[in-house]
Order: sequence, then C-alpha cells, then structure tokens
Amino acid sequence: MTFLRQSLLFIGLISVFACAQDKTPIDVKHSYELIVPDLQNPWGFVFMPDQSMLINEKDGRMIHFKNGKKIDIKNVPTVYNRGQGGLLDIKLHPNYTDNGWIYMSYASSERKDKGGHTAIMRAKLVDGALIEKQLLYKATPNTTKGQHFGSRIVFDDKGYLFFTIGERGNRDENPQDLTRDGGKVYRLNDDGSVPEDNPFVKKANAKTAIFSYGHRNPQGMVIHPETRAIWTHEHGPKGGDEINIIEAGKNYGWPIITYGVNYSGTQITNETSRPGMEQPIHYWDPSIAPSGMEFISSDTYGDWKGDLLVGSLKFQYLDHCYIDNGKVVKEERLLNELGRVRSINQGPDGFIYVGIENLGIVKLIKTK
Repeated sequence: MTFLRQSLLFIGLISVFACAQDKTPIDVKHSYELIVPDLQNPWGFVFMPDQSMLINEKDGRMIHFKNGKKIDIKNVPTVYNRGQGGLLDIKLHPNYTDNGWIYMSYASSERKDKGGHTAIMRAKLVDGALIEKQLLYKATPNTTKGQHFGSRIVFDDKGYLFFTIGERGNRDENPQDLTRDGGKVYRLNDDGSVPEDNPFVKKANAKTAIFSYGHRNPQGMVIHPETRAIWTHEHGPKGGDEINIIEAGKNYGWPIITYGVNYSGTQITNETSRPGMEQPIHYWDPSIAPSGMEFISSDTYGDWKGDLLVGSLKFQYLDHCYIDNGKVVKEERLLNELGRVRSINQGPDGFIYVGIENLGIVKLIKTK
C-alpha cells in the first residue's frame, strides 16, 4: 500500500467509523419469543390500533395477524415478484384512526414497458380486503433487472410521506441524474401530490418528488426519536454499506464516492469523499447487507434507549448500534445466526419485534 493511499485511508477512518464484523461481540443476555410463526420473507409489518399486525410477505401476500390467526388480505396490488422485488414496506397514516389510510411500497409491472419498478400505493382495509386503492407514485422506466427496488416508508412530524427507491442496478445513470428515478429518497404529501418546497421543484426536467439523491439501495429508514431527523441505511457493493442522515437536496455520492468495491474485488472509484457530497455517519466493511431499521425509544431495554437496531441479511443477526452524540460508538450482535433479519419495529408495548426470513416475527426479550 502506498504512503498516499495509507494517508487517505487514515483520514477516512478519522471521519467515519467502519466496523469489522468478525470483531463484533455477541450479546448472550437476550433471546427471543416467536410471535408470528411460519413466514417466508416478512419484508414489512406494522401494528394496528388493536395491537394486531399487518404483514407484507415479499411474494405478494398481505397477512392480518390477529388473535393468533393469520388471515390473507384480499385485493392486494399485483406485484412484480422478481429478485429483490415484491410486496415491500407498509405504514399507517399518522392519523389512521381518523382516515384509515394504509401505505405500501411494492415492485409493480404497471406501464407498457417490460419488467417492473417501485411503486407507492395507499388503500383502506375493510372486511378483510383493500379498497379505494390509489397509486401515488410509480417509478419509470420498468426494467427486468431484479435488484435494488428499495424501499422503506416513513412519515415525518409534518405529515410528509418519505420513501426510498434503489438504483435498480443502473449505477452509472440513475443515482446522479435528477431526471431519472432510482437511487433516491422521495417526499410527497400524503395524497401523492408534490410539496411546493421540494428541493428540485424548479429544476428543469427533474423528478420533482426527489428529496435527496446519490443512493444505492436504501432498505432502512426511520425517524430519530429526539432530533426527528431522517436516518437511512443502504446497501453498498462489496463493503461500504452506509448509515446516512437525510437532508433536502443533498447528494450522498453513489457511485462517485464509496467505501466499497465491485463484487469481483475491482475498484469502482478511488474517491471516498468529494466536496458537495455527503459522508455517511457510519459504514460497514465487510458489508452486512442491512435491511430494516429502528430506534429504541421505550424504557423496556434500560440504557439502550436511544440506540439503533439494524438487520443483517448476510451475517444473520440484529445489529445493536450504540449511539452517542449521533454516532455509532459500539456494536453488538443480537439474535445471532437466527436468520436473515428483514424488518424491525418497536411495538406499542415497547418491545422490539423482528421479521426474520423463513421463521417469522419474534420479540426481543431478556434471558432469565
């Protein structure tokens, strides 16, 4: 390694902390209770006001889990179930008890061109079926590629709807081009209209729903319980998974800057930073393949309040990220090797619930 490269590496490690996963300790003081069994890929789930759950299975089934029983919801949108695409995230409107709106992201083949792309829909649940379905956003153009659909959904305190769409495997065109969908975080009003103060509303030919750009494949997004900032994580290539704090109009760099390399080991770029492009607050090398994201905001787990949880698909554990002053200062493995962690939510009871592929939804508990 040359002196210049050593210097650049040292500078990068000062500004951002990378985690070597083989050194991440395992927490043995916590275990789990299986709450919803026999799920294949619980990509997203949400708690209803009556404490029941709506669960999105990636293959296109929406399940209502209530009183220990699983009921398939009817009239779910047809999904493009290919690769990483399918029925994805699900959220309730902040005023759900008044308006009944349920929001979902999914891979859709709607439009004339072949393949699919990420879409956002809202609907109401009545008598076990979705009604009043409204397509709020459909990314274009469709592609038959099976990777990088995103897609997580959050509402902020002002009622804006945020969602993510991955760059669909087209890193050289989509993430940095504001006229193209993919590799972006988007913001809409709850009815699907574009807010007048979105950062690129007045930019010629731009997709006006875009809020930030230069992303690869964000499969985690959550509101910080105190600062109310939007935190995301995204898949890097080989190495370089990132946690970012999202701000309006900012460029997060992919693929011009990255801490990762191609899967073959060849270089993508020799730059890990550039003026005008945001640095992650944390990155993983090797990649953990992150999915799902949740802050602990209850007192249930004691001094863990304020810490961040991230699912690892690759290493099959729940990553407990200790947070201090907005930085990840330590990590521990929870639910180690239980399965590919896909989704995470804090329940109304203050406990953490985790969707795990080929298992189900489990509750994180302390061992006696």
